[in-house]
Amino acid sequence: MLSLPPKLNLYIMNIFVGGIPWSQSEDMMREHFEKFGTVSTVRIITDKRTGRSKGYGFIEMPNDEEAKKAIEALNGAEIDGRKIGVTVSEERKPEDRKDNYKKRDNRENRW
Repeated sequence: MLSLPPKLNLYIMNIFVGGIPWSQSEDMMREHFEKFGTVSTVRIITDKRTGRSKGYGFIEMPNDEEAKKAIEALNGAEIDGRKIGVTVSEERKPEDRKDNYKKRDNRENRW
């Protein structure tokens, strides 16, 4: 009889974290979230020119239940004197993005 491998969880919950203090590193943020379960990746978004944190980032957790517990516990929590906002990240739709080549009155750029 053929045995099937255990069901794999192919879904990874992507979590948005806002209000991250500039003193926090990706490793420090990982420690906060690992208290609730496995963390796949941590990305703090930085300014391209200065390399300084923009104050927000994304955490990926492979287990939904652990991710939900982390969101519930850390949303509104204070880290280094700042309250952080933690929510499920939603993928931006194309119409949400700014089109820098259009004028305010929807005319095409003359260039």
